Amino acid sequence: MLDVCLLGTAGMMPQPNRWLTALVTRYNGSSLLIDCGEGTQIAMKEAGISPNPIDVICFTHYHADHISGLPGLLLSMGNSDRCEPVTMIGPKGLENVVNSLRVIAPELPFPLKFIELDKSEEQIEINGYHITAYKVRHNITCYGYTIDIPRAGKFSVDAAKGFGLPVQVWGKLQHGETVEFEGKTFTPDMVMGPDRKGIRVSYCTDSRPCDNIVSHVQNADLFICEGMYAEKEKLAKAKQYKHMTFYEAAQMAKEAQVNEMWLTHFSPSLVRHKSYLPAVRKIFANSYLGEDGKKVELDFADE
Repeated sequence: MLDVCLLGTAGMMPQPNRWLTALVTRYNGSSLLIDCGEGTQIAMKEAGISPNPIDVICFTHYHADHISGLPGLLLSMGNSDRCEPVTMIGPKGLENVVNSLRVIAPELPFPLKFIELDKSEEQIEINGYHITAYKVRHNITCYGYTIDIPRAGKFSVDAAKGFGLPVQVWGKLQHGETVEFEGKTFTPDMVMGPDRKGIRVSYCTDSRPCDNIVSHVQNADLFICEGMYAEKEKLAKAKQYKHMTFYEAAQMAKEAQVNEMWLTHFSPSLVRHKSYLPAVRKIFANSYLGEDGKKVELDFADE
């Protein structure tokens, strides 16, 4: 099961009821954070989420509303007696950016590890997460992230018995290990069925619509996408500043055949958010407005 919590949904500047951009996922005891806008640690407290288990922090890009909350969050993690390393992922220049911000948080009781992205697409395996980072279309280098929780195929008892394998080695094969038995080598694929459908969450903010987003969020269980503007007359502004509208996000969700979309990263000028939702749902019916603290538990599909 993957827990997802949208911590902050404001763009550019925090609002009375919205913190700046941040998302946290939790799986198998490990927490992953995407973006860390101002107030992220407060948003976590309001959502009842501890910063201590955060093992991975991904950054879409280095505009202030996506990273300015990092020094305070690191200090809170340090004060919670964390000692394990934290891995940070982001566009090239990440280590320099983080070290500059750490002028006000110079000493931490845990090490930082950096993975800097410079390709159009990169794959990262960490703590049970399969992360795909892909470039989007903003006015500076910016990445979207798709998080997959893979699910192995079913173990075939009949196949294992057919090979004469004792029960004692079944678990090793189920966990991907190769085993030796009576002078023969047995690999997992000999007793495991094809991979089953896993869990997929895709997160994209600060971009114009593009095919690269659609291709990387295909069939996501949850697609969290920026909706900077809802007013149709602001399309020209969205194009100028490399953002997107509610309707453009909905069109991508439709093309990618995702299960559900949450809109986020709202402009400070946007009011009456809900009044625009009926028009959005005419494009993609399963569209919802993101709210600070909005949560969902995603589980593997029943078979």
